[in-house]
Amino acid sequence: MHLRNYVDGTWADSASGATFENTDPANGELIATVTKSTTADVDRAVEAARRAFGSWRLVPAPKRGEILYRAGELMLKRKDDLAREMTREMGKVLAESRGDVQEGIDMTYYIAGEGRRQLGDVVPAELPNKWAMSMRNPLGVIAAITPWNFPFAIPTWKIMPALILGNTVVFKPASYTPLLAVRLVEILEEAGLPKGVLNLVLGSGGDLGDHLVTHPQVDLISFTGSSDTGAHISELAGKLLKRVSCELGGKNAIVVLDDAQIDLAVDGIVWSAFGTSGQRCTAASRVITHRGVAAEVIDRVVARAKKMRMGHGLDATTDLGPVVSKAAQDKVASYIPIAQKEGATVAAGGRVPTEGALSKGFFHEPTVLTDVKPNMRVAQEEIFGPVTAIIEAADVDDAIRIVNSTKYGLSCSIYTQNVNNAFKFMRDAECGIVYVNAGTIGAEIQLPFGGMKSTGNGHREAGRAALDVYSEWKSIYIDYSGKLQRAQIDTPS
Repeated sequence: MHLRNYVDGTWADSASGATFENTDPANGELIATVTKSTTADVDRAVEAARRAFGSWRLVPAPKRGEILYRAGELMLKRKDDLAREMTREMGKVLAESRGDVQEGIDMTYYIAGEGRRQLGDVVPAELPNKWAMSMRNPLGVIAAITPWNFPFAIPTWKIMPALILGNTVVFKPASYTPLLAVRLVEILEEAGLPKGVLNLVLGSGGDLGDHLVTHPQVDLISFTGSSDTGAHISELAGKLLKRVSCELGGKNAIVVLDDAQIDLAVDGIVWSAFGTSGQRCTAASRVITHRGVAAEVIDRVVARAKKMRMGHGLDATTDLGPVVSKAAQDKVASYIPIAQKEGATVAAGGRVPTEGALSKGFFHEPTVLTDVKPNMRVAQEEIFGPVTAIIEAADVDDAIRIVNSTKYGLSCSIYTQNVNNAFKFMRDAECGIVYVNAGTIGAEIQLPFGGMKSTGNGHREAGRAALDVYSEWKSIYIDYSGKLQRAQIDTPS
């Protein structure tokens, strides 16, 4: 299989003819060769998007929505094939890949409906015989730079709102997951998207990202990834007064109070900490448990972690797939001696498999760290792997303080039967997403997704809030009085 760019309605190799390999992180098998784009390819893609913008923005929004509805139907028909390809490409177990595709379907259908809404305001004017209203206006060319951990869902979060509002898009996916990006573009092409409206460039972010971000014809950069990269993008774009939407890192926490249903809490911890091998921006890399139930929580979580089966995500018996790359595996493994040096205890896992079939892939054991203090590096830094740190707290106020003690603020949850504590937590937790009696993962597309503090720059994806990212407001006044009326100027009575 060979994967190519999609520019101005044509599938083609890069200007250089160079390629790179797309491999299965579970066993190293070759999936496809991939064209390696150059800055000249980026230029061609942006130019195509700019040309297409003039006509696409004039297509009635309901008609744009009809294309997205057709795309959603194609996704639904191909859901299982897409999920299997995703599992091979980035490693997560098949059930989670199906969920990733379903989230893309949900987002596509949801945003398609905005083709008949995109609500503005009609308000009373302060002068007689005058009409006042506001409406959304598309921005122009959008650069969508997406990560590998949700290679289908997250691109739909960015591309679908951009398209429904009349923008055109240059799509630069992570180099680890080009296949799912190609599949998404193929679906939109088949659904009837005109040429030039969506353009795909494949290659590494280091080679292409800065050029795309600073391109004078790109009007907004929508990025999901690490906080360091987000800061770099923001710096480059800020000098050019470009709009930037960043969804960045997290150091998410589950709080377990002494009145919690422990069985339910443990289920939530295991799912949130080790789902997608911990490679979610909302993964629960911290568990903050009341001292009164800490021993029970630790024993149960450790027992569950030790029973998890590592393997290929297509194997029905697998609980935990690989991390995405050797670099990711090395990063996760590097935190274990750091934690031990600071005084933490490895209660489960902590190792990279070195024998048998698992040694051919990028696996890391599900790991539980105990005796962790809130200021330790493993309690402050985003590890992005199957590692969770258990921290003890005296009460709900202490737990909230610990939740808020990192620079991140994406997702958090609390397990409690006390409604007063639940409401205090909902009010005081410095996170953009808060769960009660559920884990830290599982956001739905009809509500805003994003975080506080260093988790982003204040924008939100999903829900109606996504429309604010990809449009700007235009206020319109129509004076049908037939004479000059001066707003805010006193006139004789």
